[in-house]
Parts: sequence; C-alpha cells; structure tokens
Amino acid sequence: MFTLFLLCALTSAIADAVTDRDGDALRNGGTYHILPLFGVKDGGIELATTGNESCPLSVVQSPSGATFRGLPIRISSPYRVAYISEGLILSLAFASAPSCAPSPPKWTVVKGLPEGEAVKLPGYRSTVSGWFKIEKSSFEYLYKVVFCARGSDTCGDVGVSVDGGGVSRLVVTDDEGIFVEFMKGNSVDA
Repeated sequence: MFTLFLLCALTSAIADAVTDRDGDALRNGGTYHILPLFGVKDGGIELATTGNESCPLSVVQSPSGATFRGLPIRISSPYRVAYISEGLILSLAFASAPSCAPSPPKWTVVKGLPEGEAVKLPGYRSTVSGWFKIEKSSFEYLYKVVFCARGSDTCGDVGVSVDGGGVSRLVVTDDEGIFVEFMKGNSVDA
C-alpha cells in the first residue's frame, strides 16, 4: 500500500512538473534562460541600470532581439524536491552578476517606484517580502511567473512596463503578465 502511495505521489509530481522547451522537467537548482514571448523584437531576461542606479540592479527584458537569450537564471525551491512543479515556492537568481551587485543576485520586488512594484536585485529598502512561483498559462507549453507577497491571498503576474527610455522593466502587475518558456542554461542553440 505504501509503495502504491509513493508511486501515485511521484506520478502526480511529474504530471505537474514545469518543462523546458525540450519537454524536460526543470531541475530544482538548475540554470535556465527565461524567454518571454512578448513580441518578436524582444529577447531574454538580463540586468540593466535604470533610474539613479550606479550598478545594474533592474531585471529587464533585453532589447537585443529575440535571438539573445538573456542571462542564465538559477531556479530553486527551499523544498527538497528534484524537479520544479507548478505553484512551488521559488527563488530566482542570476547565475552570475556584475561585481557591484549584491551576492547572491536573487530577484526581489521593490514597491513605491514610478513603474510600480519592480523586480530588482537586493539593495533597496522598500522590498516586498514574498516568493515567486511558476504557473501554467492559458497557452499550451507556456508559463507565467508570479509573485506572491507574504500575508496576501493573491499573487500578481510578472509583466513588462516600458519606461520613457524604451527599457522593458519586469514588474508585478494585476493585469496578465508575460508568457514565458524555459531553455537550459547550457543550451547552445537559440
């Protein structure tokens, strides 16, 4: 009976696993490119200097074109699981960051900015306590990243806010966010 329970639990976890563009389940602690599908001219996720920052602390969608995959991002959960499943509490962090940036280069959400609640690296006082999750989108094989503030019953989608300079900043929005797919960080093909 116990073996049957374990088999059912494992089958359920694999069924809800988040998959990359190759159809492989995302590994807990694995490194991936997050590729937004927000128009043909935009690329992957990277860091940029915005506003009064003297170091690139803003998480943005690259303007370099759809062929640029962005920077590799480590996707990990504090739970002892092998694979990332939908709705699992996550930490997102760049695999590497400029020497001026805080270490580890984990994503945080900062409130009170002109663009709203922005996704940034640590270094701001007005951060929102919470976590990220990956959820299935309404489109097959596509996902969305959401942020859930601690103590809140709802989560906001991660979307894009284009500033006056044309920089596509990642923000938490009440509207529908961006749809993304994942590509292994060691992949050589775009």
